[in-house]
Amino acid sequence: MEIKRNLYLNKLLSKKHNGLIKVITGMRRCGKSYLLFTLFKQRLLDEGINANHIIEIAFDSFENKSFRDPEILYPYLKSQIQDDDRYYILLDEIQLLNEFEDVLNGLSRIPNVDIYVTGSNARFLSKDIITEFRGRGDEIHMYPLSFAEFMSVHPGSPQSGWNEYMLYGGLPLVLNIAAPEEKIAFLKSLFNETYISDIVGRHNVRNQPELEELINILSSSIGSLTNPTKLAATFKSVKKKIISNVTLARYIDYLCDSFLIDKAMRYDIKGRKYIDTPIKYYFTDLGLRNARLNFRQLEETHAMENIIFNELKIRGFNVDVGVITTNSTNEKGNGIRKQLKIDFVCNKGSKRYYIQSAYAIPDQTKMRQEQRSLMLTGDFFKKIIITKDAPMPYYNDDGILVMSVFDFLLNERSLES
Repeated sequence: MEIKRNLYLNKLLSKKHNGLIKVITGMRRCGKSYLLFTLFKQRLLDEGINANHIIEIAFDSFENKSFRDPEILYPYLKSQIQDDDRYYILLDEIQLLNEFEDVLNGLSRIPNVDIYVTGSNARFLSKDIITEFRGRGDEIHMYPLSFAEFMSVHPGSPQSGWNEYMLYGGLPLVLNIAAPEEKIAFLKSLFNETYISDIVGRHNVRNQPELEELINILSSSIGSLTNPTKLAATFKSVKKKIISNVTLARYIDYLCDSFLIDKAMRYDIKGRKYIDTPIKYYFTDLGLRNARLNFRQLEETHAMENIIFNELKIRGFNVDVGVITTNSTNEKGNGIRKQLKIDFVCNKGSKRYYIQSAYAIPDQTKMRQEQRSLMLTGDFFKKIIITKDAPMPYYNDDGILVMSVFDFLLNERSLES
């Protein structure tokens, strides 16, 4: 089964020969190696590139273990460059290569070399390492399958695809497993033996049970506002454990660093400023989140919000949680201050969209409730309500675009309707 990852393939093709090191990032098993070694390599071959001008090394392969030593790798790569034609160097899981910054900087100075690398964590794209690249790095961030990519190979209806995608997520390897119980076993094993093991090993985590408990709490509360202080209080009151907010903040950074979770900051729309805490956290793949909870707590409302968030990130938006403060008086004349929320404030260049995720809108009362905060932004950017079911995209009497989650996810230009 070949899944077209055209969004990422086209990004790679657009960056060919730009003089920069193309760095593909993303969580483990999201398809980075397949993109680089199968889809991109095949495109190069289709364009007439000679196979011996494409040099590929996967550092997580045992047979390539010796190449993790830069003193062995660098001379080998240079020996493969035997003429003045263009060479393409494809390196997978680059974080396993010792002193990779120096190796990549050295290779980037060879005029007829075009370099593409993958990595499964953000550490090698941190501020310090980007400085080491001296402006030579160009990131392409990859996600698990979007719903549209998933449906491109799913044989059933959008509703049956939704049910499966919401439950098992979008990791490409899961699609190759037929039996539900085998999907569940695979996702559980992947979470424990790959993701948690990787985090614990890379960061030398001493209290693994506390890390796993934190993951459980975040899994149970996707889309809820929280912060390390609140989480520390939860550990104390519910789990009967004392763990500092500093430690919890560090663990959350580890989870973000591995691309397991992502966060949405709160943004004061009228005050035009960010509010530090609390923050919303979402899982990059719902199948992994569900596996962590043994496939309990499968609330479709929260899952839909998580999927919408991921889709917006895939489309390249910066996504925040909108906050609008209102002042009014009660029947006694006392002042009342309320904070209304907008699920997503999405920015990309000069574009901005305000989006509410509303699982169901059965009547006008619910519609007014969902759109109240949208009507108070004080600007004219497009306002959208995404619901589970809608007959077709339409604008209501207040100028708000209402569409179903299927219309949103399956049409990459849906926000421009």
